[in-house]
Amino acid sequence: MIDVKEHVYHDDPNDGHPDVRTELKNVDYFFIGNGLIQAAVQAAPAGEGTPVGLLIMDPERLRKKRDALTMNGEAGLAPTMLHIASGSGVLTPVPGRFEASWSPDHQIPAIRVRWGNAALKVEEIFSCPSRSGPVIHREVRLKNRRRRPATFEIKTGVPGSSLEKSVSLGPGDEKRLFLRYVLDAANDKVRIEWTRRSAVEPETIASLTSLSRIDFGHPLLDHYFRASKFQLPAVISRTGRLDGGIWQYNREWLRDQAVIALALTMIGERGLAGTMFERLFDRFVTPEGDTIDSSETRDPEEVELDQNGFLLYTFKDYVLWTGDVGRARKYWDKIVAAAEFPLKAMFRHRPSGLLANRREFWERHRAHGIEPGIELVHQLYTSFGLSAAAVLGRTLGCKENAVRWDSEALRIKTAMLEDSVFRMADDRGFVKRRRADGSVQETITARPDSGLPAGAPLAKPGDHFLNPDTSTALPIALGFVPPESPLCRLTLASLETLWNQAWQGGGYGRYHASSEPDSPGAWPFPSLFVARACVEMGRYDNVWRILNWLATVPGAGAGTWLEFYGKRLAPPFPQVGIVPWNWAEMVILFVHHILGVQPQEGGLRLRPRLLPGLNRIRASFPFRKGRLDLVIGRTEKGGPAKFRTDGKILAAAPGEALLAYPDRDLKVTARV
Repeated sequence: MIDVKEHVYHDDPNDGHPDVRTELKNVDYFFIGNGLIQAAVQAAPAGEGTPVGLLIMDPERLRKKRDALTMNGEAGLAPTMLHIASGSGVLTPVPGRFEASWSPDHQIPAIRVRWGNAALKVEEIFSCPSRSGPVIHREVRLKNRRRRPATFEIKTGVPGSSLEKSVSLGPGDEKRLFLRYVLDAANDKVRIEWTRRSAVEPETIASLTSLSRIDFGHPLLDHYFRASKFQLPAVISRTGRLDGGIWQYNREWLRDQAVIALALTMIGERGLAGTMFERLFDRFVTPEGDTIDSSETRDPEEVELDQNGFLLYTFKDYVLWTGDVGRARKYWDKIVAAAEFPLKAMFRHRPSGLLANRREFWERHRAHGIEPGIELVHQLYTSFGLSAAAVLGRTLGCKENAVRWDSEALRIKTAMLEDSVFRMADDRGFVKRRRADGSVQETITARPDSGLPAGAPLAKPGDHFLNPDTSTALPIALGFVPPESPLCRLTLASLETLWNQAWQGGGYGRYHASSEPDSPGAWPFPSLFVARACVEMGRYDNVWRILNWLATVPGAGAGTWLEFYGKRLAPPFPQVGIVPWNWAEMVILFVHHILGVQPQEGGLRLRPRLLPGLNRIRASFPFRKGRLDLVIGRTEKGGPAKFRTDGKILAAAPGEALLAYPDRDLKVTARV
């Protein structure tokens, strides 16, 4: 049984300098890095913590925020700020009187911070210009606003080292200074030095130029895509290591990383995506096909049975996007093991043929009151994963495996949707979980030894409801059932009760707040599950509601969202951190659902869906041996969809087209 102590953390946000807290009022964290070094610029405008601080981490070592290599035990991040002394005193960034944003003027991801006073204008640019070394650059631009000469003493530092420099400026003069931070991973520290201006490495520019580009013609969506594209690869180590919640868990999940590897594929980071998939097959899948969650293997009763399907489904899409059949061949034995593992007799619910154990999608288990039973998402992703494995099998000529897996996938799907007793739906739409006898498990009750704090909703008296749950949006988002079906409409209607449950301001909770063993609040990536389902159903107002809500929460300025927004019970729970899955869901929403780029076994399916307010989208993706250039516009009112391409259209249906896979660049214009 899972030890409940696994859920206990001892990082008290009230212990130490305010900068050790992840949640500072209205804070933005801007992440940059290259897999060898990871950095975050903290912009805290509300007076909590250092206004402009620099966090530097080793991406191979997963740690709490307080353990960042630039964190000073007593002064927090304050020493990393610029301190500029003149005859009138010391100038530093002042809360509420500086601007921090992604710079629109640089060839690579860069953060621009502007501040100053009547005497001096200051602009700082943070970037990671190298692909080959663990280096962060900081450019400082100074301008004397006075009509008389002035001398300024500049000071900054990191733990164990500080730098000073004297700068004289004539009236109206400008000067640039350059700092370099180098990670010494062997000694677990950061060196800082003044340096000359250095050009961005050509390899860095070439790598970034080759990535996917999307121009929505809409400032908010363009910001979300760029922020996701910039930051997702920045937080992953060169070997493919990634914290499931940065500064929060210091653990890894196969499910999260598989989704993230798919998003990396979509943004054009196919090398890093391939590295992540290799690491997942090598280290997260046992020879028997079991998988790792929270950096642990589990007893069969508490295995996350959806993880195998997540891996197979996302890897299949990676292979179809890139044409990388060789990697599928290399890991064929692990693919077979991952596909077969959920089909083992110990998981088979004999009356229905579905999968059963005592774990649920959001990781609650026996201690939280989860009874033996059938979880919707376990069935969904096992079915999808088996179908994906069948595609890979046919691609590699392993037809017998493919026939078996397709048959099993269909059997599970049919039972999910049609079994008279165990179908995973009722008059509310999809249901989350059924007991072994077929009854819906509606409530849970935590065991006395669950270790829950008194403030957790699940620890309080009363009923603790399992339904509704945002995971029920996933069958709609994945096209498991027709989006126009009554089942989808009922499901979406039931999910509306999760919006603003026990809070104000917007956002979906991941499930009914009464059954929360942690802290209740609005979660970005489950909200994006719902957004993806709503695109498929044509509920575009709801999509915009979710996207606009994400613009109102702390982190929106950087496009960097916390795991959830609510009052965290920390300790015993960890401080809330940055969840990379948020960026992955945003990329998948844009690419798979709105642009409708959906590689299939028989060709490239294009099924674009223009949201109201979007009239023209231009996009370009690395795709197989070339690039896919896509322009999407609107037809005249009421006109049929039209597709034009320099490739070959294999088939067309209302609103979509199937194209032959190209062996060169492919251009497509769609009017929908």
